[in-house]
Amino acid sequence: MKEEIRKRLEEVLPIVDFDSDFLFQELDSLGITTILMTLSDMYGIELDRKDVTPKNFKSLDSLVELVKTKLGKDAD
Repeated sequence: MKEEIRKRLEEVLPIVDFDSDFLFQELDSLGITTILMTLSDMYGIELDRKDVTPKNFKSLDSLVELVKTKLGKDAD
């Protein structure tokens, strides 16, 4: 899942360093919106403003965990 997310996000945001441990600081509002829309489309999950936190956007790993959490909630 991580590599699938990395590949797609690198396609839509090629100048962002997804290996950064400070991913949130590298993103502007358009980048954040692009990530939310991309992940929502990829996995059929609902992501919105409340999901945009420094914790969730700290790194690629934290984005993967956010998706996993949303997929788990949707399965309930």
